[in-house]
Amino acid sequence: MSVRAHVYVAGRVQGVFFRWYTRDEAVRLGVKGWVQNLPDGRVEAVFEGERE
Repeated sequence: MSVRAHVYVAGRVQGVFFRWYTRDEAVRLGVKGWVQNLPDGRVEAVFEGERE
């Protein structure tokens, strides 16, 4: 069964390689999706993968 999560992350998440770390973890876990910076300083992400 596939599951999806749409999340917003706040705090110090821009300028600290958060998106790259998130991408590396997603690849390691076999999760698909995307991550983007928002103008207000948050990061928005959608993750999708198989439920374990």
